[in-house]
Amino acid sequence: MKDIIKALIEEKKYLEIRKQFNELNIVEISEIINQFEIPETVIMLFRLLKKDTAFEVFPYLDSEHQEMIINASTDIETKNIFDELYFDDIVDIIEEMPADLVKKILKNTNPKDRHLINQLLKYPENSAGSIMTIEYVELKKNMKVADAIDLIRNTGKDKENVYTSFITDKNEKLEGVVYLRDLMAKNDDTLLEDIMNTNFLSVHTNDDQEEVADIFKKYDLIVLPVTDHENRLVGIITADDVVHVVEQEVTEDFHKMAGIADTDPEENYLKTGIFTMARQRIGWLAILMISDTISGNIIQGYESVLAHSIILTAFVPMLMSTGGNVGSQSSTVVIRALALGEISPKDTFKVLRKEFSISIMVSVVLAILNFIRLITLEKTDTVIALTVSLTLVFTVIVSKFVGALLPILAKLIKVDPAVMATPLITTISDAVTLIIYFNFATMLLHI
Repeated sequence: MKDIIKALIEEKKYLEIRKQFNELNIVEISEIINQFEIPETVIMLFRLLKKDTAFEVFPYLDSEHQEMIINASTDIETKNIFDELYFDDIVDIIEEMPADLVKKILKNTNPKDRHLINQLLKYPENSAGSIMTIEYVELKKNMKVADAIDLIRNTGKDKENVYTSFITDKNEKLEGVVYLRDLMAKNDDTLLEDIMNTNFLSVHTNDDQEEVADIFKKYDLIVLPVTDHENRLVGIITADDVVHVVEQEVTEDFHKMAGIADTDPEENYLKTGIFTMARQRIGWLAILMISDTISGNIIQGYESVLAHSIILTAFVPMLMSTGGNVGSQSSTVVIRALALGEISPKDTFKVLRKEFSISIMVSVVLAILNFIRLITLEKTDTVIALTVSLTLVFTVIVSKFVGALLPILAKLIKVDPAVMATPLITTISDAVTLIIYFNFATMLLHI
């Protein structure tokens, strides 16, 4: 589609471009515009959109293209764009903007909205308050069903969610919720206090966004109210906000497990500078490089063993790799279980017992297969094959134990378990594997 639009631009067939856009949804349109890099082209394509469509497309553009459009927009145009956006979208956009454009945006919002935006921006990063929206339907318990439906009908267009309305008292304290389907099923004169649900879930503005996502998953919610320290309703979080949070948290965990530090999960891979990416990666790599000297020192300590039987050297990479892989498997499973709330530190003994049982079965199978391979295919000496296979058994057991235990220990000391994943586990398992291997070789080969 980009090529078609590009050809139409070159031919100056702007009406045809508009027709093409009219056949697409807002996400598809935003994806096309995001593919163009020249500011003049981006601005021209955006202005070809129908007014209502343009307002809907704008939040889906990446921050770079949003900046292009705002820079080229008059104060009135900027005001018109942001008047049509939900508050949570405005906050997300502002957070990515340079200071001069933030001033331009805030200058063109009314004082009340400006105050609310600044309030949202002050909430801690990655908190419930930072991802909530203030576009919700608020009702009073002394209202009748007919009045509530009229209010939803008149104001619903500007609200993020109209299927769930929230009941507050005169001090804005949250007292209950009522659902649109229930309103539609009741008589017009029914009071809301007679049908509202007082058994509901809510979160605090300072609650971690990951905990919020867990609540949405556990209770299968589409909307969740957010209250302050005095239980006053200040906003709501919707399912689409949580999807973004989940994506962000998963990206962060992947980076941490790979030993990549200080990474913004919002950063686009192709648009992130090479020096930034190098800085993010070099720290862990340097630490691991230095820590790997432990393995080197262990090998040096057993030079006499290697000198006696040089073939032992050939099996070191396989043993170390197996240990690292086994440890990574266990850590990945345990980290996931911790993240989903399936286990907690109090389940440590159960986890270790389970992983130990698994390690026995896995290690025996791997050792037998390896022994048969060495004897039949590689014609290795029986004692050497036995040494390698026995090492494999103990390596698997120890690596699974370490891989399961480290994330739990990290949780106990309030460190992200992801940082205890693959890099650190591999380093530990390598050292343990070498010690086990050379000690077995010393005993069985009588060195």
